[in-house]
Formats: sequence, structure tokens, C-alpha cells
Amino acid sequence: MAKNKIEEQRKRLKYFALKKINTPYKYGVKKSEIGKFFDCSSFTQYLYKRIGLDIPRSTILQAGCGRAIMTQKSKRQLREKDFKIGDLLFFKGAKGHFNQEFPNGIGHVIMYLGNSQFIHAGGNGGKPKVKLEEFKYITSRPDLQVIKRILKD
Repeated sequence: MAKNKIEEQRKRLKYFALKKINTPYKYGVKKSEIGKFFDCSSFTQYLYKRIGLDIPRSTILQAGCGRAIMTQKSKRQLREKDFKIGDLLFFKGAKGHFNQEFPNGIGHVIMYLGNSQFIHAGGNGGKPKVKLEEFKYITSRPDLQVIKRILKD
């Protein structure tokens, strides 16, 4: 029964995420604007809230949630079978926040969506928005700090 609930939550995460494709990105979006605009951490918080789970608002605090499935120390070649829908990948960034657990800082979060795709609210070239990214582009980034599984198996 519990496994079926988790799988249903994963399907719902994907459903809500895909509905927000092309929503404009806005760094430091205000709470009252969330849904019309997203930054990376408000997007993941929004998605998890849609399935009844509360996660913190900031990337550094989100990175402290869940179970680590990869850290900087255990970094290895990542394969699609290592991921489940809803896994969060955290990256260091120029505007990142730092603490003892993440001395390199955390500045961006991306969610695994299944089918070799990730989704996030981000800038970098073109018009900043919620968009999909391909597996090989994301998993090969040198700034990947930690991968967390929020939904318990």
C-alpha cells in the first residue's frame, strides 16, 4: 500500500511540473507571486506542496531534506536507473548559500522528471522560465553537490 502511495505521489509531481512548463522565472519571487513566477526553490517547494509535503523555501534548506543518494564525496558516473521521479539535484552557484553541511554552497535545485529529463525554473540564456533539460547535460555538470530523495521508498 505504501509503495503504491509513493508511486502515485511521483505521478502527481510529474503532472503538476509539466503543467508549469514555460512559467516565467523570477529570482527571489515573492510568496504572493508563486504560481505566476518561480525561482528554482519556490518551484520545487510548490510541486511538493501540491502532493501534500512541505519542504523549506530555500535551496540550502531543501538540500538538508530527504536521503542523500549521491554526495560530492560519493560522486560517480550517474545512470538513469539511479534516479526516481521527484529526486532533487542541488548545485553550487554564485548566488548560493553556505553552511557547515554544504561549504561549497547551494545555489540551484533541479528535479528529476523521468524519461531522462529534469525540470527546473532557471535563467541561463534565452528567456528564463520553467523548462526541461536532458539527462546527460545535467548529470555531467561539475557543480553538482548532492542528490536527495524526498519521497521515501
